[in-house]
Amino acid sequence: MTYSANLVPGTVTLVGGGPGGPGLLTVAGLEAVRQADVILYDRLAPAAVMDENPQAERIPVGKVPRGPYVPQERTNKLLIEHAKAGRKVVRLKGGDSFVFGRGGEEWQACVAAGVPVRIIPGVTSCVAGPELMGVPLTHRHMVQGFTVVSGHVAPGDTRSELDWAQIAKTGTTLVILMGVAHIDDIAARLMDGGLTGNTPVAVIADASLPTQRCLTTTLEKAAEAMAEAEIKPPAITVVGDVAGLNLDGTQVHEPSDH
Repeated sequence: MTYSANLVPGTVTLVGGGPGGPGLLTVAGLEAVRQADVILYDRLAPAAVMDENPQAERIPVGKVPRGPYVPQERTNKLLIEHAKAGRKVVRLKGGDSFVFGRGGEEWQACVAAGVPVRIIPGVTSCVAGPELMGVPLTHRHMVQGFTVVSGHVAPGDTRSELDWAQIAKTGTTLVILMGVAHIDDIAARLMDGGLTGNTPVAVIADASLPTQRCLTTTLEKAAEAMAEAEIKPPAITVVGDVAGLNLDGTQVHEPSDH
C-alpha cells in the first residue's frame, strides 16, 4: 500500500487523530479531513479539525465507557455503505487507528465488502501523553523498552487476556491505557508479580488538551491518589522508574528496588 494525499471516491481512509489537541493531527490527516465527503468520528478524535471542512457530513460513532456507544458492527456497516455510494469516507479516531483503535477490524470489514482502505497513521497517546508531561518511556541506563497494555478489562475477568504477573517481570516501563476504573486490581496484580509498592507511577489525564494534568504517586498508593484527585478517563498510567524522573535530573520518587 502506498500513501497518497488525495482521497478517492469510494474509498475509506482511516485517520489517526493524535492524542486530542488539534495541532497534533498530522498534515496528511488534516488534508484527508479537508477532502472528505463524510467523516465518522469517535469521542477522542480532535473534533475541532472537522471545522476545516464544514460541507462534510459528520457521523458520531464513539463509545463512552459504561455509557452510550455505537456497536462496532454498525460503524463497519456505515463505512461500507458510504464508500459504496461513491463518497470519500474518513474514519477519524483518537490516537492511532491500530493502537486499541479497532482499525484492523474496520480494514478487514471493508476489504471483505470490496471497499479499498487507506491508512494515515496518528500520534498515539501512549507515547505522546507521557512525553507532554516530561515522562520519557525509555531512558538510557534506566530502562530499555516499554510495554503498552489495555486496562479496560479487569484482572480476573474472564475476558482478560493479560498475564499481569508476567508483565511485572518484563523490566520495561508499563503504559496502561483505559485503566482508571481497575487500577486498584491492576496495581495489586503487578505487586503480586514482583513490583514493589514504591514503584513510581505517573497518571496523565486529558493529554494535549487545555485540561491536561499529571499526578505522580507510587504503585501501592495509585488507586487512592487517583480517587482523591478525581482522575477520570481518558487517562494514561505509566508505571516504572521513569515515572519518577524529572527531566532536570531529580527524582520525584526514589527508584524502585525490583
